Amino acid sequence: MDTTPQLPSRRTLLRGGLATGTVALAGAGVVLDSRPSAAAVVPAANPFTLGVASGDPEPDGFVLWTRLALDPLAADGLGGMPSATYQLNWQVASDDRFADVVKAGSVAAQPGWAHSVHVEVHGLRPGREYFYRFRLGRHLSEAGRAVTAPNPWETPSALAMAFVSCSNLPAGWFTAYGRLAEERPDVILHLGDYQYEGGGNGIGRNHAGPETTTLAGYRQRYAQYKSDPDLQAAHAAAPWLAVWDDHEVDNNYAGDIPEKVAETPTFLQRRAAAYRAYYENMPLRRSSVPDGPNLDLYRRVRWGRLANFHMLDTRQYRSDQACGDGYKDCPAADDPTRSLPGMEQEQWLLDGFRQSEARWDLLGQQVFFGRRDNDATARTTVSMDAWDGYRASRRRVTQGWVDAGVRNPVVLTGDVHAHWASDLYLDWDQPGEVVGSELITSSITSGGNGYDSPTGQHPWAAWNPNLRFWTNLRGYVSTSITPSELTARFRCVPVVTTPGAEAFTRAEFVIDDGVRGLRQTADNPLPTTTLRRSTPSDEQIIADTIREETHGSA
Repeated sequence: MDTTPQLPSRRTLLRGGLATGTVALAGAGVVLDSRPSAAAVVPAANPFTLGVASGDPEPDGFVLWTRLALDPLAADGLGGMPSATYQLNWQVASDDRFADVVKAGSVAAQPGWAHSVHVEVHGLRPGREYFYRFRLGRHLSEAGRAVTAPNPWETPSALAMAFVSCSNLPAGWFTAYGRLAEERPDVILHLGDYQYEGGGNGIGRNHAGPETTTLAGYRQRYAQYKSDPDLQAAHAAAPWLAVWDDHEVDNNYAGDIPEKVAETPTFLQRRAAAYRAYYENMPLRRSSVPDGPNLDLYRRVRWGRLANFHMLDTRQYRSDQACGDGYKDCPAADDPTRSLPGMEQEQWLLDGFRQSEARWDLLGQQVFFGRRDNDATARTTVSMDAWDGYRASRRRVTQGWVDAGVRNPVVLTGDVHAHWASDLYLDWDQPGEVVGSELITSSITSGGNGYDSPTGQHPWAAWNPNLRFWTNLRGYVSTSITPSELTARFRCVPVVTTPGAEAFTRAEFVIDDGVRGLRQTADNPLPTTTLRRSTPSDEQIIADTIREETHGSA
């Protein structure tokens, strides 16, 4: 049994400010005490109110996370915890009863990090299921389930992977998270908008506090979300690969440019607070400890020789949206000096394509990759916030996987609050052969209940031949990946304004190994009599689509 305490690395000390007795949040004017307490009194109430999580699996281990909170909605963002450092014990076992504990240790939960902990476990066996938990005094956390990746040279027979996006608490109940947890996949990708920064009320539940701009506000908002039992269940069910989009900070921000120009002078302070809170609340490695308004998030995770996950950050480094954002016909979208992931991350991705030996290369990223022209005439009117607004950048990435001979490139996308499936081309003005596939997950709740169409087609599909499927219901995408095929199931819940709905598979597509393009294998529209509402007109569908993507905080 390994009982070695988890000590911070030198990089953690330098970047996280733990080398001294205080932690300074660069640019935010906040100094946080993180000195260890001589005798921290164990609270009488259970402090494990925010659940547990694991993430970033490797062949010999993964990251474990928890955060202590007695009062999750405390306005100061510190969860009602005393300003003391608590020593937590953790265990990893091969069974859910913890009869066979294979690793154990202790870790300090410090007030300077909102009593969050990140334990990087090593020395486990590859390709195995494990269970973990934390203890503080007599208080025991719920147990979580994690899985290690296979050895780099092995090709596993199957991988169960799901991906999710966009959970806005006031828009409804997180039922889809709970249904996903019941599937117990090997790994879950969260592609952004884990929480929403806006204040105000909604049709389901209400945000605590105003719009988040301070560290206290972001911490409180994460604690509110993490108090949800369905979200806790999804975290406990499988390790996560998490990346952000915009609402973890500010709607449609680009690099160091906020949505509202007037907020530019103080935006990096806000970004520093948001990035710190994100790290504190996600199962991320020490390599992602924030440095003021910067955080290293993009990374690559290998699942043996079966799959590579290229997890992208399409917010922190991007060029500003062309022509003032929105849906536009904008020549600047073709400017080769502009990049959505930033030139350095683009090169990192291209290098990954060239070095790949995987059967499947999966890009976990945020915004729509394929074209969606909303004008049936000769004009091309597309979203400046998506890859359509960075066409030269998209061309470089696509050409990169074509030139590298990537065997099966698949783009995984969130952001747009609807399920879509799309073929991908190299030249969008003169579409030729299909060179890849894009699977887009709907939101967990953002957009409210939504609706279905019996055809499974968006009106734009009439002049966008790449668009193969669409539904405006909420849900997630569940996949089964083998050496011979990737099967994607578009899972939906009929309503989110009341809890407990059952999930169903609205459509299923298969991508065959070495064959470009999507093959539909199931189509299950939701009957209007069951939904008790009809599909709106084409004009209303288009208006809803554009509204959700340009003002998606409601």
